[in-house]
Amino acid sequence: MAAIAAAATAFTTLHLSKTSFILPRRHFRTVITSSLSTTTTTAAAEFKITFAPPKPKPQLQKSDPTNAPGIDSGDQLLVPWILRDENGNISLQKMPPQRFLKAMANESTQKKKKRDDKTPAKKAKAAMQYVEPKYSKAARRFYNERFREPPQRLAKVLATAGVASRRSSEELIFQGKVTVNGSVCNTPQTRVDPARDIIYVNGSRLAKKLPPKVYLALNKPKGYICSAGEEETKSVFSLFDDFMKGWDKRNPGIPKPRLFTVGRLDVATTGLIIVTNDGEFANKVSHPSSNLSKEYIATINGAVTKRNLLTISEGTFVEGVKCVPDSVELLPQQPDISRPRLRIVVHEGRNHEVRELVKNAGLQIHALKRIRIGGFRLPSDLALGKHIELTPAHMRALGLEELKKSKSK
Repeated sequence: MAAIAAAATAFTTLHLSKTSFILPRRHFRTVITSSLSTTTTTAAAEFKITFAPPKPKPQLQKSDPTNAPGIDSGDQLLVPWILRDENGNISLQKMPPQRFLKAMANESTQKKKKRDDKTPAKKAKAAMQYVEPKYSKAARRFYNERFREPPQRLAKVLATAGVASRRSSEELIFQGKVTVNGSVCNTPQTRVDPARDIIYVNGSRLAKKLPPKVYLALNKPKGYICSAGEEETKSVFSLFDDFMKGWDKRNPGIPKPRLFTVGRLDVATTGLIIVTNDGEFANKVSHPSSNLSKEYIATINGAVTKRNLLTISEGTFVEGVKCVPDSVELLPQQPDISRPRLRIVVHEGRNHEVRELVKNAGLQIHALKRIRIGGFRLPSDLALGKHIELTPAHMRALGLEELKKSKSK
């Protein structure tokens, strides 16, 4: 009881309350000790309350490399290595295996480069898998809607590609020798697009790219026909052998065009004839509805009277149709040419029309030459058997500009 009373007296001397501030532990212990020491004079000697001294704070020591763990210190850090021998037995070792140490010694500190096993061909193929489009979708759509040629009839595509003539191409289609996208096609009017559809003729793949449009003007010599079907007679297409031989050099990767004449001239007639691979243009120029005038120079055997000129100007029937020339004119006599010459202009262009007109007038033709079609005149310096490529100005004179306008409509 005396001890309890002494403790109570000590606490009252400290004036502790709920609102008192909290003293640190060390000061609190000192105050209690001093308070208890003052009360020992009144309390019994055998009751003495003390507290244990505080533990000293550990002081950090500087590391000594000589006393580092794993060298000479007894606190060595051990990393066990679990190894499996050849027999499959597992064992623990303090040191790593020798093969591991050798591998670490020989290992390069640089990063390994990724091995590229692709050959140049594989790299090129991988690069071609995705090609950034050159134009935007809107630009390509604008081009396809306004400038891209629509699908064409199969027979026309085969003729344009140089497989055969239009009529022969239709025969190949009827015979089942043409396939479109793996199926046999027997209809020449089938619409196809060579750039997208896969077309085979007699087992040979048709090129995706069609040859460009070609327009040539030939000064036809006498003795040549305007077709390629008869082998015993010389054809005007033999005059283009050099042009076709040099095609691959001038246009690499593009198939050769199949040429045909715009209209015809008989074997004995010379002069201007258009050669092209554009069927629509050829049909427009040669058809009588085009109203393109054609000018001929007819050299006559014998004298020509005014009555002969009047008879020719009145016209005659050709193939059951009355044909009247646009104009008939007797040209002035030239000193180097003894025979009279007639300038005859027609626009229908029916077969042997000029010869029938002259024959109906009782005259005999010695030579006949065509020198003009529409607004295009045969160049005076173009030799017989030679040809030139038509310029845009020549094409406008032949009515190609009107043809383009009709297409756009």
